[in-house]
Amino acid sequence: MVIPAPARAPAITKFLKPYVLKMHFTNNFVTAQVIHTPSATIACAASSQEKILRPSMESTRDVAAAAKIGKLLGERLLFRGIPAVSVSMSRDQTYHGKVKAVIDSLMAAGVKLL
Repeated sequence: MVIPAPARAPAITKFLKPYVLKMHFTNNFVTAQVIHTPSATIACAASSQEKILRPSMESTRDVAAAAKIGKLLGERLLFRGIPAVSVSMSRDQTYHGKVKAVIDSLMAAGVKLL
């Protein structure tokens, strides 16, 4: 039996940002995903673990890989009709290095930040 995602009350969902960008960096890979907040589902994702991207990358964990992931995610978002996202960074993330590369390449692809 499949359990559907919990529905949030309309009073709460009107204050939520509709699409939120979350980034995760490990020692080996870069992952970025956009979450649709009202339904709590992943709207779009890109990762340096994808087999399509690995031959075109020298490394799957550096700033250049993060920039490529941001560009790919931006193209996928625009293809799905999502023009703007808001950024949710964890406490240990600052706008520097890989985080900056993902966000800047996402904006260069044409996605607006809220």
